[in-house]
Amino acid sequence: MAAWAGAELSALTPLRALWLTLTAAFLLALLLQLVPPGLLSSCALFQDLIRYGKTKSRASLRPAVCLSFDVPKRYFSHFYMVSVLWNGFLIWCLTQSLFMGVPFPYWLHALLRILGTVQFRGGELALSAFLVLVFLWLHSLRRLFECFYVSVFSSAMIHIVQYCFGLVYYVLVGLTVLSQVPMDGRNGVIIHCNYRIPFGDWFEYVSSPNYLAELMIYISMAVTFGFHNLTWWLVVTYVFFSQALCAFLSHRFYQSKFVSYPKHRKAFLPFLF
Repeated sequence: MAAWAGAELSALTPLRALWLTLTAAFLLALLLQLVPPGLLSSCALFQDLIRYGKTKSRASLRPAVCLSFDVPKRYFSHFYMVSVLWNGFLIWCLTQSLFMGVPFPYWLHALLRILGTVQFRGGELALSAFLVLVFLWLHSLRRLFECFYVSVFSSAMIHIVQYCFGLVYYVLVGLTVLSQVPMDGRNGVIIHCNYRIPFGDWFEYVSSPNYLAELMIYISMAVTFGFHNLTWWLVVTYVFFSQALCAFLSHRFYQSKFVSYPKHRKAFLPFLF
């Protein structure tokens, strides 16, 4: 076991390289936001690409060219539609393979090999991947339900690049889970769309508990893989920095909007950041 574990940890597959690149990109974006204002010149396009919804600058302050690439934030629901359909299909394929011996479709098998499927054998890992894929599908189904029946989307916008990235993201996450398998074998009345300072529960500690919860979901999936799965920990690392960036920008927004915003409240991690 030690031999294949060492080889698995040392291999840099295309999938791992991709997650490393995304992690580095969001880490850099977060670090640039921590630089004191005035030290670096601000790039309107960069700021437009990392901000969405309430954290975007007011439309009157954004270049006209940026406004032309806006799409409604309510399109978030499309991400979870894609995830439910795509990852549901992957669950069906994996179920067929695990319990009925039906091979993956040729194109899917070829795609997984290109991305860098694990090269060692292990039935337990295949079962872990099945559980993680089911958790991911249930998470997407819950988020889709929230988009339709819980979330209140105002006139907030996102950049078309962010929209495209969101569509690709859940396809990529599902493929990442499946690549760990060895190759063988809203009800209610809307009162208003204004922002208020929330209190209670996790809001007493962080400004964006939804982002923290998202991170914990992915960590729980890593635990399901048995802690040692490097590829999925790269996914967790990416989720950490991407959610940290979103949480930090939201925190800055609340601090600028509300003079009485709680001083002790952190952006993302309780007591730390």
